[in-house]
Amino acid sequence: MADSPIFTERRIYQSRGSRPSRRRRRSRLVALGAVLGVAALGFWGLASLLGGDGSPQTAAKAAPSRAPSAAPSALAAEWSGPPSSGLRLKLRDTIVSASISPKSVVSTGTGFVFAQNMMYRHTMTVYDAKTLKLVKTIQDSVDAAAFRIKGHQGTLRGAPVEAAVTPDGRFMFVSQYSMYGDGFYREGHDEGSPASGYDKSYIYRVRLDDLKIDKVIRVGSVPKYVAVTPDQRYVLVSNWTSYSLSVVDPRRSRQVKEVPIGPYPRGIAVDPDSRYAYVAVMGSSDVARVDLRSFAVSWIRGVGAGPRHLCMSPDGKYLYVTCNAAGTVVKVELRTRRVTDRVATGVHPRSMALAPDGRSLYVVNYDSNTMSKVRTGDMKVLQVVATNSRPIGVTYDLPTKSVWVCCYTGSIMVFRER
Repeated sequence: MADSPIFTERRIYQSRGSRPSRRRRRSRLVALGAVLGVAALGFWGLASLLGGDGSPQTAAKAAPSRAPSAAPSALAAEWSGPPSSGLRLKLRDTIVSASISPKSVVSTGTGFVFAQNMMYRHTMTVYDAKTLKLVKTIQDSVDAAAFRIKGHQGTLRGAPVEAAVTPDGRFMFVSQYSMYGDGFYREGHDEGSPASGYDKSYIYRVRLDDLKIDKVIRVGSVPKYVAVTPDQRYVLVSNWTSYSLSVVDPRRSRQVKEVPIGPYPRGIAVDPDSRYAYVAVMGSSDVARVDLRSFAVSWIRGVGAGPRHLCMSPDGKYLYVTCNAAGTVVKVELRTRRVTDRVATGVHPRSMALAPDGRSLYVVNYDSNTMSKVRTGDMKVLQVVATNSRPIGVTYDLPTKSVWVCCYTGSIMVFRER
């Protein structure tokens, strides 16, 4: 079931005794409407799927804004130096703040690291990858009127989950677990199906030159993982309770196909040729393969219980899968679609990152409070480091050769490789 067995977004909020009820949330939205409306003027609104191109009506007239204090640099160079598998992790620093509960963390490779904070925080925090300083807090508020959204009025809010940077380093796409405000009635939930009738949600696009939301695109219910194909033709989104994969055309800012997948799709990986997308189906033991030309679905069966996150080797020969329920990470040879190796890393391995040279995996183990470094050649665990409670997201920043680990309980740990 869902991200089971876990603390889901709502369960961890309940464990802190601070999740507001639906009635209280609505009251707060009304009471804070004026304030949020003013705050939302600094951000782009939702992109209308009913006649717009995903850009706000006022975009053409908007004055250019000041660049963020840590502007993105040129795209990172290729890997240099010793193989990653020969390096060791050492903690550099820990970012701690009462205002964050990071669900996922993603490096742009251009100087920024994005952290998507848990759904009721309603923020994304952006950090300078070199200095670790906070560059900007991006609210998930958007103005419905500016984007001609039929059936919605006033300020709308999202709930960030995961993010994916475009290969050209210009944009970040961020999934929104659920939407809040006028015209949204059935909040998403980690348990459900297409019959549950939860509201459809959206992905936001954030420009990396000024860190502003400039487009929002409607997808399925409870969107979780996001991936951009290497050729940038599609943005792919796994819809948790729609049991589907949204295929989005980023040039037209709209969903062009919704592919049925099965219960609780999550992680996505795309081969280097942008021909096939692989989707971890967490409510099973299988990984779906989607042909991005015909949208036909075939299967890699029996990889392990609760497949959650996927990474693709740089040469496209191997797929790595975290199996949350089994406590293992598996290596799949894609030519034969067979598991060639597996390793136990800890209790409930969640997300993982692949070193840019393809030689190491960094796996966060949610209920072991650890991160395991695994050599991809033989799937041997090379190093285990302790983390703060509930490590759930991880990313590799190539320019600094650093691994960022976000912990759901309110911190981000930055490890340097030497």
